[in-house]
Amino acid sequence: MANTQGPQGTPDPAGSTQMFRAFVDEPEGRQQAAASSGPRIGVIVGVIAALAVVAAVTWLALM
Repeated sequence: MANTQGPQGTPDPAGSTQMFRAFVDEPEGRQQAAASSGPRIGVIVGVIAALAVVAAVTWLALM
């Protein structure tokens, strides 16, 4: 864990900044791979679910 106290006992903002950067920074390849496939799959599943709901409501209305 980073030293968050300076020599005089004052908070060291660089310590928390370094921990934040270590938490946030990831390799660019992993971010792009996850971002490119994730939303597309969600949209496809959403469209299929919407079509199934519309088909079910239409079928029940015509019965």
